Amino acid sequence: MTNQDLLKIAQDYGSPVYVYDAEKITSQYKRLDSAFKKVKQVKFNYAVKALSNISVLKLMNSLGAGLDTVSIQEVKLGLEAGYKPADIIYTPNGVSLNEIEEVATMGVQINIDNLSILEQFGTKHPKIPVCIRINPHVMAGGNTNISVGHIDSKFGISIHQMPLLLRTIENTEMHINGIHMHTGSDILDIDVFLYASEILFDAAKNFHDLEFIDFGSGFKVPYKEGDIETNIEELGKKLSKRFNEFCVEYGRELTLAFEPGKFLVSQAGKFLVKVNVIKQTTSTVFAQVDSGFNHLIRPMLYGVTHYIENISNLEGRERFYSVVGYICETDTFASNRRITEITEGDILAFHNAGAYCYTMASNYNSRYRPAEVLWYKGKAHLIRQRETFDDLLKNQIVLELN
Repeated sequence: MTNQDLLKIAQDYGSPVYVYDAEKITSQYKRLDSAFKKVKQVKFNYAVKALSNISVLKLMNSLGAGLDTVSIQEVKLGLEAGYKPADIIYTPNGVSLNEIEEVATMGVQINIDNLSILEQFGTKHPKIPVCIRINPHVMAGGNTNISVGHIDSKFGISIHQMPLLLRTIENTEMHINGIHMHTGSDILDIDVFLYASEILFDAAKNFHDLEFIDFGSGFKVPYKEGDIETNIEELGKKLSKRFNEFCVEYGRELTLAFEPGKFLVSQAGKFLVKVNVIKQTTSTVFAQVDSGFNHLIRPMLYGVTHYIENISNLEGRERFYSVVGYICETDTFASNRRITEITEGDILAFHNAGAYCYTMASNYNSRYRPAEVLWYKGKAHLIRQRETFDDLLKNQIVLELN
């Protein structure tokens, strides 16, 4: 997919628009698969929350991925996309017992992360296989907003609660078929991840009927030129060796599971916006675009740097711009960033816009959410229409006032 292709997409479908490259998604999946080729049974469950468009889910299905879901709605999307229930794992946090029970009736793998719900579910449904999410108290990512394995995290059952966990399982006689952890995102230190894995291996020894061990995900991808990323090949080599050793110790082959999201789709996505206004103040040159944090909140929420490219003027001289949105809030995408000279009407491309971008979009300021396009087999395919004014009114009920 070339810059000319992107410009044509912006022309044909308008801006702002999200574009995803199916070839990049496929190559990332194959790279992950290759890294763990020495393990006999591996399952990659794509994290739906990263990018939940049903066409993307269908693409993942065609590659052989399962699904990692966090809500009953994501489960239903997966079933709608053609997934078998057995290929979906449901890992909610803080939901009601009723929702978990409803998902269980669909035949989906249940993953429970707190003792209260575990006891209630096990008491009522002891024969339904359940995976347990453990909090290893290891902070693998560097940002507390995206690291979920630390001691104050709301996610998972503390590894220090293992005696109570085992007593609950014994009392309910429930069937535990999996054990799971997720330490967080942007993992760079492989040794820290391997350390957390050892905690999970030790925990797994307490359960005699496991079918799989799920190591979560959170692999870091590069966000700008020269940026560092998780060495997935090194992790694959080291963890595969240790996993195979553990299977021998355990007495049978288990499935090694991961739940990659960002790793598969982040670099495949670009977000195209049009420059509405160039505004110069006493100290700053603003490029004001036809979007805001209603469409892409990650720079404001997490402080993430998205590389921004002026695809309308690739060869121009570079100047310093602050790229800002049209929302009636401070919605700065980039401050004093070197970008080739921008004029009004130019199309800017935000890189790494595949993960946690459209899925976190909103209608703030009553703005429409953008269209989505999948670049598949050399062609652009519209996979979500841009919202209209009717969409804003769709679920509102007009009260007749006297």
